[in-house]
Amino acid sequence: MQEQKQNSFIPAAILLAGFLIAMSIYFTNKDKNVVAEDPNIIPEVSINMKAVSEEDHILGNPEAPIVIVEFSDTECPYCKIFQTTMNSIIDSYGKEGKVAWVYRHFPLDMLHSKARKESEATECVNELGGNTAFWKMLDTIYARTPGNDGLDFSKLSEFAKEAGVDVDDFNSCLASGRYAGLVESHFQDGVKAGARGTPYNILLLKDTLSISKESELNTYIMKNGLTENIMVYSSGKEISLNGALPFGIMQAVFDIILK
Repeated sequence: MQEQKQNSFIPAAILLAGFLIAMSIYFTNKDKNVVAEDPNIIPEVSINMKAVSEEDHILGNPEAPIVIVEFSDTECPYCKIFQTTMNSIIDSYGKEGKVAWVYRHFPLDMLHSKARKESEATECVNELGGNTAFWKMLDTIYARTPGNDGLDFSKLSEFAKEAGVDVDDFNSCLASGRYAGLVESHFQDGVKAGARGTPYNILLLKDTLSISKESELNTYIMKNGLTENIMVYSSGKEISLNGALPFGIMQAVFDIILK
């Protein structure tokens, strides 16, 4: 907040980024049947999102009390930060079976033209090496690439090899484009779920929030100025998290839900 007050150019930059993201979603969906929902309409019942299934990339216990579905872009610098945060969440909560992490692709084409092909690359690694290889490939991309379309595509083969898959098979898979449709389906699902940028997350709760927990969570949201970042849906079983929220905020939210 202090930096925003000191630098008058930052609000303009934020507005520009928001405009570019909106245009990215618009042009990606141009001439398609899916239309982005009005972000000013507060959802009342539940999130319109494909249910989590065994087809998803899941880290942790699928039956956990909290399942967090992340829509992310491999070239997004904020997603790089949030990848570290989520790994810390899994270390803190996932090992005890309290939180599971589901990853879905949300490439913002106008901002990051390379992200969509990188998403396909992770799917090729998944085909060839399974779920463990997928997560290793994903971590490597986020940890060792500069973001904002700075990746040299030749590095993808190197990363795939490190993930434990045959490089020739990987290159053949990536060249085929056979996972383009899957990546697009993830993107469209994110649009329906309310994603307007990355990272965008949905918490799916196994149990409906009690009145006292919901009240405590809403109080925390208001007290910390997070009304634009966190929304509790009236179903009591879904919560949206917008942006690369730091570990401390994620921890506070989880602790209220899990207590």
